[in-house]
Amino acid sequence: MAFPKIGNLAPAFSLLNQDGKTVSLKDFKGKPVILYFYPRAMTPGCTVQACGLRDSAKNLAKLGVVALGVSPDQPKALLKFRERDQLNFDLLSDPDHVMAEKYGVWALKKFMGRESMGILRTTFIIGSDGKLRHIMDKVVTKTHHEDVLALLQGELKGI
Repeated sequence: MAFPKIGNLAPAFSLLNQDGKTVSLKDFKGKPVILYFYPRAMTPGCTVQACGLRDSAKNLAKLGVVALGVSPDQPKALLKFRERDQLNFDLLSDPDHVMAEKYGVWALKKFMGRESMGILRTTFIIGSDGKLRHIMDKVVTKTHHEDVLALLQGELKGI
């Protein structure tokens, strides 16, 4: 499975958010989107990453950017995660990993000698035109929000 190509339209999606409402990529036409995939709600690394984006909300809003998190968790677990950590962006449920497969982030992972299929922690920056602008596949959870902001403010100015 490969990532979609930079410069092409980002793969469309419609998934349920933490409130059980359908969220689609087309809902954000005209706005840049940070679409990040994470393995599991309420785990340590995923919490650090989500809270970093939460704390960057003002800076993202200044840039007109929408953040969306995607995991295989059910909406109920996503709601608990959002409430527990006071997250201020939508979390999307992809339990059958259909969207993760479209974006090339559902893959074989190796951890402590075991192999299993799962989400590769990856962030996609989608321009206001719906085209894929950047793929961050080497995500550091602690600095993810800073890395995203640096990209948006630097080389991707004007998306």
